[in-house]
Amino acid sequence: MRIFARNSGLVWFFAVSLAAGRFDSTASAEGIHISTDTDVVSIAAGEQILLRYRYRDVPYKPYVDRLFTPGGVNVLLDAPADHLHHHGLMYAITVDGVNFWEEQQAPGQQVHLGFDNVTSESRNETSRAGFSERLCWKNPHNEELLLTELRSLRVRCPAGSKVTLLTWQSRFEPADGRKSATLTGAHYHGLGLRFIRSMDTGGRFVNADGKAGTIYRGDERLVRSRWCAYKAKADGKDVTVAMFDHPENKRHPATWFTMSTPFAYLSATLNLHEESMELVSGKPLVLRYGIALWDGQVEGHQIEKLYQSWTAMPTEGVNAEQK
Repeated sequence: MRIFARNSGLVWFFAVSLAAGRFDSTASAEGIHISTDTDVVSIAAGEQILLRYRYRDVPYKPYVDRLFTPGGVNVLLDAPADHLHHHGLMYAITVDGVNFWEEQQAPGQQVHLGFDNVTSESRNETSRAGFSERLCWKNPHNEELLLTELRSLRVRCPAGSKVTLLTWQSRFEPADGRKSATLTGAHYHGLGLRFIRSMDTGGRFVNADGKAGTIYRGDERLVRSRWCAYKAKADGKDVTVAMFDHPENKRHPATWFTMSTPFAYLSATLNLHEESMELVSGKPLVLRYGIALWDGQVEGHQIEKLYQSWTAMPTEGVNAEQK
């Protein structure tokens, strides 16, 4: 383990490089810190937890099982009885015919391999913390490795903005020895977000273009836009959750899957149900998404302002050198 520290006025930076699967120390900066135990990584601002990520003791995939507004409201539901395979905020698609989303009949497994680094810093009036994780996507029928993924999560708390801003970035390549991999999936496969029960009723989806979207079935809709947001009450408190699609992503703007009956769900997809994607060795696929949480009802122009600010942020920190 290597730990580096730098102090310049109010600026603190800690980086932990790991060869093993977990780290035993806490990286911290003024206003934000990141820590782990055997099964989870947590990011907090002071005493307030902002994110909890489960990477061990999970049967099929690591995921975010808790994500909080600045006011301390969690918006994620993990493994509800009606859909046990819905795990808070998770990424899953189908690879070479192996389904990594649904967890039935020997589903695909995203296997945690280790953490490359953990960072926490405070500078330019913004506190941030994050980590990179190495994973392999495995076919359980023959133990064959299909994909490798470098997943990076970074939480930002811009001073005065009163928003929790998470960036989820994944870098995919065919596993060693494989020339290609075919990506497909259902119309909801992608980066999916299952909301807590109290947000299932009375909420409203909005997007950057004000589109109603195309009805897929029931009240499920598909709409292409640079961002999509959901406004609802979480345990009686107004909250707004927005998801951003980065302009450099393949098939930008994203095709958003939304539904509100019998429960609320939001997913950023690559429209793989209509058009598969071939991933070739030596040409990695990098996907970058943002998830923003506010307390209260936030207007579209405020969401757009943060979206524009987010897209202008440099790809720095946990895996900038990998992109």
